[in-house]
Amino acid sequence: MATGPVIEILTLTAVSFAVAFAWTPLLTDFLYRYRLGKQIRDTSSAPIMSSLHQSKSGTPTMGGMLVWLTVLVLALVFFYLNEFGWTSFNFLSRSETVLPLGALVASALVGLLDDWFNARGLGPAGGGLKVRHRLLIYTAIAAVGAWWFYIKLGWDVLHVPFLGDLAIGWWYVPIFIFIIVATSFSVNEIDGLDGLAGGTLLAAYAAYGAIAFLEGKYDLATFCGVIVGALLAFLWFNINPARFFMGDTGAMSLGVTLGIVAMLTNSALLLPIIGLLLVVESLSVIVQVLSKRFRGKKVFLSAPLHHHLEAIGWPEPKIVMRFWVISAVTAVGGLIVFLIDRGI
Repeated sequence: MATGPVIEILTLTAVSFAVAFAWTPLLTDFLYRYRLGKQIRDTSSAPIMSSLHQSKSGTPTMGGMLVWLTVLVLALVFFYLNEFGWTSFNFLSRSETVLPLGALVASALVGLLDDWFNARGLGPAGGGLKVRHRLLIYTAIAAVGAWWFYIKLGWDVLHVPFLGDLAIGWWYVPIFIFIIVATSFSVNEIDGLDGLAGGTLLAAYAAYGAIAFLEGKYDLATFCGVIVGALLAFLWFNINPARFFMGDTGAMSLGVTLGIVAMLTNSALLLPIIGLLLVVESLSVIVQVLSKRFRGKKVFLSAPLHHHLEAIGWPEPKIVMRFWVISAVTAVGGLIVFLIDRGI
């Protein structure tokens, strides 16, 4: 067993948690000082959700900065420490982590702008970007990633569990875009309760970190570990009652990056298993929208699903904890499928 990579992954995961935890007071002071609070939608557009969450209005958003800034700083610090020969713990490599790190930061900056609009009451109806605008942004970022994979790296193979690798030619591009957009949209939808998105993402990144490790992609596995460490620190302050929210700067960046990690490990078709709740949450929104448009009535009291469960009387911590349990089980289920498929 390769103990060196294991030590590096575990060490940097722990360092990531410690660093993120240590600078949280600075972030919290910044968010509260400049009153960067989330504005809850008005009662006319989302009456049930608004009534349930009105007490949270003004809670600082942009908390996702804690994750992506920690990952970015650690990647750069350990890269230069390695360059000077002071440590071998470097996980920044062109073949494995430059693209997901770049996507993480680029999409985080876009999400940061959306959070700023929301906090300042700018944008459509004073609530930041609309869903269609976000989808266009997700698509643009995904298109760049698809170009990188298909043109720069020459990838056109998609692994189908128990069937093997299939060369799909130019179809790789639209499939890549769909996976990134769907993952980003789903993470944005599940980010609605204290700790919900953070715990769900933690399980998914841990699973893909294990997959990357088993494939020998140690830098990518370390990258996932660093995200997991930062997410653990984020959850410490985000559990109910949340000190701050993840915001689009966290949800957008971590959703885009999760999709890219899934593609880099050529195990994107395991994502619906590993992130089953992401699928369920986004489907609940799609079903609700279609039902209201074509049937003139709702299927759920409120969508996504977690808001429906709130509306029928489930306490918020109970919903979050049960979703965490499900996320852990589905993450393990995805790993089991991976191990059986690869004969490990």
